[in-house]
Amino acid sequence: MINEALDLPHWRDALRRDGRVQVADFLQPAAAERLRQCLAEEVPWTLALRDREGPRTIDHARYAALDEAARQHAYAEAASSAQEATGEDAFRFAYDSYMMVTAYQEGRDPGLLLHRVLELFNSPQYLAFAQALTGDARIRRVNAQATRYRPGQFLRYHTDIDTREGRLYAYVLNLTRHWEADWGGLLQFIDDTGAVTRSFVPRWNSLSLFAVPAGHAVSLVAPYAGEARLAITGWWLA
Repeated sequence: MINEALDLPHWRDALRRDGRVQVADFLQPAAAERLRQCLAEEVPWTLALRDREGPRTIDHARYAALDEAARQHAYAEAASSAQEATGEDAFRFAYDSYMMVTAYQEGRDPGLLLHRVLELFNSPQYLAFAQALTGDARIRRVNAQATRYRPGQFLRYHTDIDTREGRLYAYVLNLTRHWEADWGGLLQFIDDTGAVTRSFVPRWNSLSLFAVPAGHAVSLVAPYAGEARLAITGWWLA
């Protein structure tokens, strides 16, 4: 599944130097295309939402029943509610999600390819690969969720700090065939002054990887975006 031609020393050195890297051509082409198909056609998406009522998930049946106007209203309410809060209380998001670990543990959606992906991510071979890529022998587990960002969806500034879960590195496996920078949906790294120090376009079959903690956000997807921003994302854990 992983591209055997990856230059691990090159990417490891870049990660150590910058704290973040975007690895090109991460998967073998056939594997990337099959995963893209799964996300585009087979995943029963839910809506991950955090607004003035707090974080919650709209289940697949309820979400699928909403028309476009109702969906856009939910996204806009999440965004506008951030104006009423400050600091960490202003953290807001609206994006389509499939929580892979929870679904796997609950035995939902048997036959869905993402269950096999989660098993692969936690196999000894993949964990050894993650340790080799980062040079960090502490990595012991991987969690994952599938994500889909469509026009009006976003993820505001946060740092990924979670003392309970042992997050070492965050990753985004990008699975959209084509993406334009002005469509939004950029992984933006933000320093303590509020400046954007670097942005990653979600390029096809790339792995965006960065050390935790790091201030970052996913910028608002524009109404004229030509595709959905598809990805598998999560953390490499101690």
